[in-house]
Amino acid sequence: MSTTATRVIVTGEKPSRRPLFRRRRPEHLDRPGQRRRERRETLAGYGFLVPWLIGFFGLTLIPMIYSLYLSFTSYNIFSPPKWIGLDNYVRMFTNDPSFIQSAQITLVYVLVGTPITLAAALGVAILLNYRDKGAGFFRSAFYAPSLIGGSVSVAIVWRAMFATDGPVDNSLNLFGIDIGGWIGIPELVLPMMILLAVWQFGSTMVIFLAGLKQIPKELYEAAEMDGAGAWHRFRAVTMPMLSPVIFFNLLLGLIGAFQVFASAYIISNGTGGPAGMTNFITLYLYKRGFSDGQMGYAAAIAWVLLAVVAVIAFILFRTQRSWVHYAGDNR
Repeated sequence: MSTTATRVIVTGEKPSRRPLFRRRRPEHLDRPGQRRRERRETLAGYGFLVPWLIGFFGLTLIPMIYSLYLSFTSYNIFSPPKWIGLDNYVRMFTNDPSFIQSAQITLVYVLVGTPITLAAALGVAILLNYRDKGAGFFRSAFYAPSLIGGSVSVAIVWRAMFATDGPVDNSLNLFGIDIGGWIGIPELVLPMMILLAVWQFGSTMVIFLAGLKQIPKELYEAAEMDGAGAWHRFRAVTMPMLSPVIFFNLLLGLIGAFQVFASAYIISNGTGGPAGMTNFITLYLYKRGFSDGQMGYAAAIAWVLLAVVAVIAFILFRTQRSWVHYAGDNR
C-alpha cells in the first residue's frame, strides 16, 4: 500500500491533489524577451511567404478557376463570356474531328516517345556508370541538349536538318535512299518529332546515373557469386533498386510529353501540318484560342488535357506498389 493511502487511513488526512513532481515551465517562457523574439521570427517567416502566396493566388489558382468558368462559356476576348454549359465539351468529343485527330497524335507521341527516351537515357547512364575516364566530359555532352532542346533556335535547326536537301536528306542520298524532306511527309514528320524528344534525354540520364551510383556494389557481387549473368543482374538487382527513379522519370516524362508545343509550332510554322500530323493538343489549343478567338473552347480543351494528365498520374501512383521498391520496404 502506498504511503499516501496509509496516511489517509491512519490520520484521516485528505490526499493532496498537488503532483509529486512539479512540471517545470519551458525555459524559453521564463526569458522575458523570448516570446517577442519568436513572434518576430514567425511574422518574418510569413512575410517571406507573401510573395509566393501572391504569385500562387494571382498567377495560378485564380486564373485556373477563371479558366474553368470560361470552359463553360462562349468567349472571344472582345465580348463578355456567355454561359453555354457543357456545349464546349459535347462539341469537342462529338463534332470536332480535328480535336480527335490531335488527341490521337498526342497519345502516339507520348506512348512511343516517352519509353524510347527512358530506354535511351537508361542505356547511356549504365554505360557511363561503368566508365571513369572521361565520364565528366560525356555526361556534359549528353546533358547539353536537354538544356537547349526546348528552345526556338533548336527547333529551327531541327527543321533545317530534316528539310529537303538538308543534312539528313543528303546523308540518306549517299546510300541510295531518296526520301526528300521529312517535314513534308505526313508519315515521317511524327517520327522526326519523336527523335527530337529522344535527343533531349540528358536530364533523365543524369537522374538515372545518380540512381545507379546509389545501388550498393555488394548486391552485384552477391549476385555474381550466385552465378548470375549480366542480364540476370540487371533484371534482379538494377531494375528493382532503380524502380523509384524509373517511376520519377516516367511520371515527369509523360507530363512533359503532353505539353510539347514550341518544337511543333516552329517546325509546322504554326499550322500543325502536314496533314495535321504535328497538331498536338497544346498547339491545337493555341490555334483555337489565339488564332480563332475561341477562348472558351480553348479553356475546355485545356481542362480536358489536365484531366487526362491527372488520371494518368493517379494510375501510376496507384500501381506503383506492384513494381516500385523503396529501401526499407517490407512488402
